[in-house]
Amino acid sequence: MEGMWSVFGEYEMAYFGVSKDQMVSSLIVASASALILGTCLGILSDLIGRKKICLMFCVLHLFVAVCKRLFSYPIIWLASVCLSVSSSVFLFGFETWMVAQHDKLGHRLDSLNEMFWLMTFVESASLIGSQVVANWLLGNDFEKNMFSPSTATALLAVVTIVFIAREWRESSPANFKDYWTSLNTHIFFDKRIWLLGWAQSCVQFSVAAFWILWAPTIVADGREVNLGMIYPCLLGAKMLGSTTFPWFINGPLPLRTEDCLVYAFVIAGIVLSIVAYDYQEIGILVGLFCLFHVCIGLVLPSLARLRTLYVPNELRGGMISLSLAPANAAILLCLILRGYSGIIENSTIIAFGAIGLFSAAACMHLLKQSGKHSPHQNFHKH
Repeated sequence: MEGMWSVFGEYEMAYFGVSKDQMVSSLIVASASALILGTCLGILSDLIGRKKICLMFCVLHLFVAVCKRLFSYPIIWLASVCLSVSSSVFLFGFETWMVAQHDKLGHRLDSLNEMFWLMTFVESASLIGSQVVANWLLGNDFEKNMFSPSTATALLAVVTIVFIAREWRESSPANFKDYWTSLNTHIFFDKRIWLLGWAQSCVQFSVAAFWILWAPTIVADGREVNLGMIYPCLLGAKMLGSTTFPWFINGPLPLRTEDCLVYAFVIAGIVLSIVAYDYQEIGILVGLFCLFHVCIGLVLPSLARLRTLYVPNELRGGMISLSLAPANAAILLCLILRGYSGIIENSTIIAFGAIGLFSAAACMHLLKQSGKHSPHQNFHKH
């Protein structure tokens, strides 16, 4: 569902006469929605239950798909808000439910680590699959089949709603007073979680900046490029990076997760620095982009593992959504400064992403220096 909208989103809006300024405005509205609404949803999921939040994710996609079919026109502002909120839920909702259920069933921590890299791997594979399906549905006649992806998304949403409603089990809602006390104790006053949250925010900002600017960077100076062929290469590189996670953690040369993240953040930061300040040929650019995604593929399951070690399960959704707030605020600011004022250049935004990744590496070094793991870890290690 997430990938289906991105295939011909900009082309579809241009087809209906949506101007570039309106497209930029829709991105700004989406970022503002993620900042204002998305930040609260993680805390809400911890309070009312992950099942309801994941159902909200599906309902929002179904709503946008039905609106497109009914009105036969891209309702930009409404769709931007709905899809932005659903993307925010996607970043924490399913992970928090999986970890809570894993803990409830008493499985080993090793199996949870496997789930983290498999989630990243399958997510990238499904995004590639969504591109294939959407292109197949559209065929060679965009005007005739332009709403076929919306129909497919609606069907996927209905199927997912049925499975979540029938098969998932939800724990009892949390008490607000106890939850707020625990949030203050473990999140707001734990330096290690602040370091972990800042690293998560830097990753989110750099990835968001990349996906906004990667195409303009490649086609700069009028270069002719088949972007549709590069997109799956980037996701394939991310899949490759996720498969290195168990090798580094449990392989012949096991490293602490913090060490792996320091190296991955530094390499990704160097890659973005080169892209920001040095003109490159297409082949070199694509290679750098793929290397960046290899690093991201390793970073995402590694951060998820550290969250399991440091963050209590009942606070996981709130911690993730709060840590994403600085990233959403930075993205919103960059879109305003670049899209409306033209004060900053694309290269400057990419450079900010590189600086953020270097600071994330420093956070992981400090986290390692903090010593022992959190006592909240309660998995069976047999």
